[in-house]
Amino acid sequence: MNGTPQTRPRPDVKPGLLSVVSPVYGCKSCLESLAERSTIAIRQLGMEAEIILVDDNSPDGAWSRIEELCAVHPHVRGLRLSRNFGQHYAIAAGIEQARGELVAVMDCDLQDLPEELPKLVAAIREGHDVAFAQRIERQDSAFKRFTSYAFFRTLSYLTDTHQDHSTANFGVFTRQVIDTVNTMSESDRCFPLMVKWSGFRQALVPVKHAERSEGQSGYSFRKLLRLAINIVLSYSDKPLRLVVKLGLAFSLFAFCVVLLSVYRYSVGDIAVAGFTSVIASIWLLGGVMIFCVGIIGLYLGRLFNDAKGRPYYIISKQLNAPKDGSE
Repeated sequence: MNGTPQTRPRPDVKPGLLSVVSPVYGCKSCLESLAERSTIAIRQLGMEAEIILVDDNSPDGAWSRIEELCAVHPHVRGLRLSRNFGQHYAIAAGIEQARGELVAVMDCDLQDLPEELPKLVAAIREGHDVAFAQRIERQDSAFKRFTSYAFFRTLSYLTDTHQDHSTANFGVFTRQVIDTVNTMSESDRCFPLMVKWSGFRQALVPVKHAERSEGQSGYSFRKLLRLAINIVLSYSDKPLRLVVKLGLAFSLFAFCVVLLSVYRYSVGDIAVAGFTSVIASIWLLGGVMIFCVGIIGLYLGRLFNDAKGRPYYIISKQLNAPKDGSE
């Protein structure tokens, strides 16, 4: 199976079912606890549970643990991607397979506490379509908090949209929101931004944030920077507008330099144009032109990727898949 946008609501949606989608990468030993605690929290709400674990080609052999859980728990479903596509692509694979009238998205490392699901569902029942978990006191290292803050501040500026660094993927969403996100065909996926763009009624629910129980984050500073660039290029044209402003600023500066040079030459301050200033100007303007062309090239590259129409994920294996749209 592969990632292709759905154009209409799923016919196999089950009322009273809450689907939990969790991308799995580097957290093999957390999965049993994640599934059990999520199931308990959902059943306390009087709802049925569907736990979808998406193995994003985890390096610790998480698929074997997912197979064990699926063999014991029929409500646990396993999806294995053919290679490592990335967290947001794994989320896309999970939400397109989810059948619940409500869908929760949470990380697999148990920093997102399953016990907080009832708070998020309560916000939905109050009339909201989106309930994002707001991590008031993040249990991360100082470096992780700083890079996350810098990431969202930069993203806010370049997308002209406020991005809250205290929220991430963790949240509960109505079926209408999930169906809307599933229809979005762009190959560059960022789940929370796509949800916010849809404009549905949104609530921020303060939740507890736990320390990471295993391993370390898969997002290094370099990966965060690359993710930020991909998001900006996919969801904003502001870099192009900044390039235009930069070009106008340098044109104005160059015009002023020309006027100054003509004036100085006319009053006899300059007998022969300086070699150094000419070379410096060539290098400066050349560098700016290459930078501007590079920005435009990045956008053209995005268009090229979208034009190819390749799936943004490929499912190689699936466990406990529903038959004929039912249990």
